[in-house]
Amino acid sequence: MDSLLDRITVDPEICHGKPCVRGMRYPVETMLEYLAGGDSIERIVGEFSDLEREDLLACIEFARKVLVARTSRLVLS
Repeated sequence: MDSLLDRITVDPEICHGKPCVRGMRYPVETMLEYLAGGDSIERIVGEFSDLEREDLLACIEFARKVLVARTSRLVLS
């Protein structure tokens, strides 16, 4: 899974430093919004010809890792 995460980059010069796909102007957040809105990976890849299936899988894995990191510090009463 770490090789998928290599597809996610952070550059202060691109999209204000938000995590993006392979240094392009596709923020992870936006790709997740498409997926959450019901778009399939195939549809997104069809709409954006420079994206690959693995890019979207990387977005999902990135979100999972962020969620794990945040929730591991949660204290539930």
